Amino acid sequence: MTKLSFGAHPYLLGFDQLERLVERTVKTGSDGYPPYNIEQSGADAFRITLAVAGFSDADLSITMEDRALVIRGRQADEGAERLFLHRGIAARAFQRSFVLAEGVEVAGAGLENGLLHIDLKRAQPDPVVQTIPIHRR
Repeated sequence: MTKLSFGAHPYLLGFDQLERLVERTVKTGSDGYPPYNIEQSGADAFRITLAVAGFSDADLSITMEDRALVIRGRQADEGAERLFLHRGIAARAFQRSFVLAEGVEVAGAGLENGLLHIDLKRAQPDPVVQTIPIHRR
């Protein structure tokens, strides 16, 4: 008996890219920096919050790349302007990715008190009933 992969199951037509999506999601980095929360903020709305203390909005970029929401942070090099006796606040660059489902769109983003909030909204498609004519062959 052969085992069918999830994307090749005969009742799941057109889902062959699902396995690639799962593999891509697994590869999106398991680094714990920066920490983040994901919350449901409404019936069809979500919010991703990243703790980005010390980063300004000019140090951050948010892009959509092939259904992936990619957040990058890079602080400007302070050079020799400051002499730290102890440096416990992380100032390293980061990249955090989230794969979004079809129909989920970014509604907006804001930076407040060291927290980057990214609001997402799932667009509700109009229900469509289509009658398929049967032709005699």
